Amino acid sequence: MAVEQAGGPAKGRSLVRNIGLLLSGDLARPLLEADAILIEDGRIAAVGRQGELAARGPVDATIDAHGCAVCPGLVDSHVHPVIGDWTPRQNQIGWVESCLNGGVTTMISAGEVHLPGRPKDILGLKALAITAQRAFENARPAGVKVLAGAPVLEKGMVESDFAELAAAGVTLLGEVGLGSVKAGYEAREMVAWARRHGIQSTIHTGGPSIPGSGLIDRDTVLEADADIIGHINGGHTSLPEAHVCELCERSSRAIEIVHNGNERVAIAAVQAARDLGQLHRVILGTDSPAGSGVQPLGILRLVSLLSSLGGIPAGAAIALATGNTARIRALDAGLLEPGRAADLVFLDRAQHSAGRDLLHSIELGDIPGIGGVMIDGAMRCGRSRNTPPAERLPEVLGH
Repeated sequence: MAVEQAGGPAKGRSLVRNIGLLLSGDLARPLLEADAILIEDGRIAAVGRQGELAARGPVDATIDAHGCAVCPGLVDSHVHPVIGDWTPRQNQIGWVESCLNGGVTTMISAGEVHLPGRPKDILGLKALAITAQRAFENARPAGVKVLAGAPVLEKGMVESDFAELAAAGVTLLGEVGLGSVKAGYEAREMVAWARRHGIQSTIHTGGPSIPGSGLIDRDTVLEADADIIGHINGGHTSLPEAHVCELCERSSRAIEIVHNGNERVAIAAVQAARDLGQLHRVILGTDSPAGSGVQPLGILRLVSLLSSLGGIPAGAAIALATGNTARIRALDAGLLEPGRAADLVFLDRAQHSAGRDLLHSIELGDIPGIGGVMIDGAMRCGRSRNTPPAERLPEVLGH
């Protein structure tokens, strides 16, 4: 395999060949007519036929996919990290690395709200956000890209606070509604300040999830106008199904569906988006760690749920968890196209699934088996310890 530098992209050229199915992550074109990927210095250099790519010159390493499928690394749009790979919410170490074994290569914080004694004064909340942003930028648990540093809105914040946060590298807001700012008109002003300074916002939707949070109803979500309607299917308790469908119709913002929410409403939301011709707005998250625990396979299970019971073709469902989120979150991964980070998942039909092939098995409700996960061109894990065993596995052939 190409040589990996400390926590950074792999150096050199690698060729992934003998891919049986290439899932692009692009909702408009979920399946690609190609069987190989050329990687240079941790980025996708080309996608095409292996004979054509092999003719481009020698490589430092070859990965034989042995006919399994390859898709972009999954993106979890809604997590609550605290310090590295530890979560006090579940008193658990290693949860990020376990999610890597579920195909997740990028996680996006919706607020570091589980930190014991989380500061709520304005100076303290800014310091926590900057610290979290720096810490996860400097140390990536198991190689996973955790985009953190998401301050929760508190009363008394002014526009200069958002300017200061943005200048320090903070690009996210924690869930609107988890702090003292809960009224739609208050949130709308602060969300607009954040947007003006390049900070993306997410709003809590539904009933309270932790002490200090509260009900955020349909009208508050519409008035606040955050960039992402966070856990539209509740985290955990959902708004009425009719109100959720109304949010899909009346708002133009991203529709985030999470694993730790109401599954019935998750299906209703994705079908509403589909019927409105707005499936490109749908992104997926787990909303974990949470009271219900950590779900290493949460994104895969959402893909399976929305495909098998929601009627979304498997290739498109995978795009919700990859390319859709990449575009809405302005990520450099999530799509199999030149210039993007080489974050790849090697997956196949789980052994003994009733499905004819990988896609059919997902549409029947099974989760796939993962045979390997690559981040920035470096293999970060082989056969997953969390998924059922895949029928076929990739093989790193080396130099």
